[in-house]
Amino acid sequence: MSKWTIGIIGGSGLYQIDALEDAQWIRVNSPFGEASDEILCGRIGDVQVRFLPRHGRGHVIPPSEVNARANIDALKRAGCTDILAISSVGSLQEELDPGQFVVVDQFIDRTKGRPGSFFGTGMVAHVSMAEPVCERISAFAAAAVDRAGGAVAHGGTYLAMEGPQFSTRAESHLYRQWGADVIGMTAMPEAKLCREAEMPYALVGMVTDYDCWRENAAFVEVSEVIAQMNKNGDLARKTVEEFIAALPETREASPLDTVLDHAMITAPDARDPAMLAKLDAVAGRVL
Repeated sequence: MSKWTIGIIGGSGLYQIDALEDAQWIRVNSPFGEASDEILCGRIGDVQVRFLPRHGRGHVIPPSEVNARANIDALKRAGCTDILAISSVGSLQEELDPGQFVVVDQFIDRTKGRPGSFFGTGMVAHVSMAEPVCERISAFAAAAVDRAGGAVAHGGTYLAMEGPQFSTRAESHLYRQWGADVIGMTAMPEAKLCREAEMPYALVGMVTDYDCWRENAAFVEVSEVIAQMNKNGDLARKTVEEFIAALPETREASPLDTVLDHAMITAPDARDPAMLAKLDAVAGRVL
């Protein structure tokens, strides 16, 4: 058992957490490059919190240029035990209307060209993504939305697209045929990297709009998305506060804390020392 240190990754619409006490922005250096921003370190009650705005303060980084490896590595170095990600999403299902939240439990990754792993030549590892989110953290998150007064869907498949453009109508119909429920541009490779870093991960998707599959509806406009984002942001902040307040006093160990025990494949005498040095935070427990 241990104490919680919760990493909050804020997406479009969540750029700050007002409830943080003793808050200060701290730069955390990463061997994987520059993180999106400094990390806002503080606490809510007795729980340590580390907040990172995914797009940087002022939303200056587009989805394709978010350095997810640096972000996750920096959060690990900041002592995070678990990650709660907040992300704006479009809806691919009629019943998921704007303003509703979705606690995602599956992903379809359609991103391209983004570094998707901490590992590589000189240190190869393979982690399972069959169940890509933490069931425990996801359940806490769904309950927090309920207590904050929001409508929440427990489970849903997130289609991660490259962006920054929105979908074509043909793509939107295709994603619906694949069984996707919501669509966004940032959850991958973020979720994969959290798994490699042994940090249990959950994602709350905040629906801002319907994707363009609805034949008789107007195309999505950024101004409409921003208006709904601002409404969602208030509920997201309340959700984070409720999530933190309801955590058990002590953190029971999770099976996801040790996924690297069975993931390393490169022989010890063939491992690249330079690669191992970069992995000191992410995989130092097993290297």
